[in-house]
Amino acid sequence: MTKEAAQKNYTASNINVLKGLEAVRKRPAMYIGDIGSRGLHHLVNEVVDNSIDEALGGFNDRIDICINEDGSVTVVDYGRGIPVDIHPVEKKSALEVVMTVLHAGGKFDKSSYKVSGGLHGVGVSVVNALSSWMKVEVKRGGKIYFQEYERGAPKGPVKEIGKVKKNDTGTKVTFMPDDTIFKTTKFKFDILAERMRELAFLNKNITINIKDKIENEEASYHFKGGIIEFVKYLDETRTTFHKPIYIEGEKDNTPVEIAFEYSDAYSDNICSYVNNINTHEGGSHLVGFKTALTRTFNSYAAKNKLIKENKKITLTGDDFREGLTAVISVKVMEPQFEGQTKTKLGNSEVKSIVETIVGEKLADFLEENPAIGKKIIDKCLRAAEAREAARKARDLVRRKSALDSMHLPGKLADCSIKDPEHCEIYIVEGDSAGGSAKQGRDRRFQAILPIKGKILNVEKAKINKVLGNDEIKTMVTAIGAGIGAEFNPEKIRYGKIIIMTDADVDGSHIRTLLLTFFYRQMKDLITSGRIYIAQPPLYKIKKGKEEIYAYDDDERDKILDRMRVSGGVKKSNGDEDNIPKGVTISRYKGLGEMNPEQLWSTTMNPETRTILQVNLESAASADKIFETLMGDVVEPRRAFIEKHSKYANLDV
Repeated sequence: MTKEAAQKNYTASNINVLKGLEAVRKRPAMYIGDIGSRGLHHLVNEVVDNSIDEALGGFNDRIDICINEDGSVTVVDYGRGIPVDIHPVEKKSALEVVMTVLHAGGKFDKSSYKVSGGLHGVGVSVVNALSSWMKVEVKRGGKIYFQEYERGAPKGPVKEIGKVKKNDTGTKVTFMPDDTIFKTTKFKFDILAERMRELAFLNKNITINIKDKIENEEASYHFKGGIIEFVKYLDETRTTFHKPIYIEGEKDNTPVEIAFEYSDAYSDNICSYVNNINTHEGGSHLVGFKTALTRTFNSYAAKNKLIKENKKITLTGDDFREGLTAVISVKVMEPQFEGQTKTKLGNSEVKSIVETIVGEKLADFLEENPAIGKKIIDKCLRAAEAREAARKARDLVRRKSALDSMHLPGKLADCSIKDPEHCEIYIVEGDSAGGSAKQGRDRRFQAILPIKGKILNVEKAKINKVLGNDEIKTMVTAIGAGIGAEFNPEKIRYGKIIIMTDADVDGSHIRTLLLTFFYRQMKDLITSGRIYIAQPPLYKIKKGKEEIYAYDDDERDKILDRMRVSGGVKKSNGDEDNIPKGVTISRYKGLGEMNPEQLWSTTMNPETRTILQVNLESAASADKIFETLMGDVVEPRRAFIEKHSKYANLDV
């Protein structure tokens, strides 16, 4: 169907209404997750989702995104354009319905969109509701239509403002997030670019351009190889054993696309998507892939006698996934996601669809490429040997009462409450800070676990070596839920695990090592939102008996400026040398410099502290960052440091 013909069939009658909008401004977090940076950037994703849906339908091949000089964002697509004719039920322009009524849109009508990534999304109307203003231009039928909104309400009716060529179609949305709702309204180019790159990988027929006019940055993403290039991108810092294996097929109107390869890594990295949504908790499509992978490789190894009879080894799913990087992308007409966050696919029929397609196509590939098949089986056999060594190490450790025992680590100062959801544990750098934390804590619900120095870099270590590290064994025992493939979230002893390190280079390194460990060996802790980072102050500013704490340089300068003004001195624009009379500034170089009372009031008291929750927006980008920072290849790490050095705090 041509765009022009499809446009004629896409009218106001295709826009179905599910009602409601007013509550959005009152409870924005219910619709976008939070009102911080994460929720702010989600606004752009919601607008882009509509443009991607046009691409999925075959009506759009380009999206332009711009962070404007005033801080607003513009998203332009070249699809059919939102319908502007009068809606048969609402009796007003369909454009106004889409922009002002919650859950109104063509994606609920399967004749308009076969598949849609935003089915459980909040929709562009929520973006409108949470913007101080929004402007929309629609090109269709040779005309340009326009409507402007203020905090979700139209400032006037949809009006015609110009003419264009009949084949010049599309939608342009510009919005300014409401600063009375969001904690920050500053968009970050890197956060948006990461998601746009991901979308371009998943939709090989589309080009996505993004520009930041404030920071003077821009990028353009178009990948002819699609998810094959995605896998190569994820593995560019690793040594791989073969070119990506690509599987494509369709069954029961469900297209399946998978690319994967093996590298020298010790962990797997499987990124699964449904209608472009990152299902980082997996679901039926992921189960189908894993089942088919294990069954097909086991059959191939047995059929070709690739396992020597004297080696009493049984290959398991874990063995076939060590070093595996895979991207799974399925398009489902009626996706059923578990929970509002769309992190797990629930459609049971998708499992058998993926399992059948992968099983058949992979078996054919292995028959045609026996050399690659042998390489992969050899790699899996080495993984099985390491797994067996790890099992023996685990058994030995258990016998020494370090894992799965009733004996908690001696250095752990536990809390008295036993309900995990009401308990939290601070993993603290050093015995000195650990001592202050133990004295300053609330013993009812706060546990303290001091660790010595830098733990093992698990990115470069097999599981048996990981299990041999004393500090890791201590953490695993304290948390109580096991490690790796044996991790059981139901056995977690604390609802919050808070990393508390010094605000210096060593502290940052220790924090990164801990996050790498949790991501690789206890990933459920991150996906369930249980990992936090403490935010101790950098400065204590004292004037007379008054003590004020500043958590960064900007906050310090603002406090000093207030003191200058109150003392009759002009602001100094951040000149720290011009310190007001009678004011002293102390720079904390370590947690151990704070006494128990200070540590409690600034960093541990739930009523006054700030802790950052570690989220997993994209498993692909997270894996990429950990591999870049903690892997063996130096060049990508150097490039990352050079690019982000301006954000580093080198006052140590």
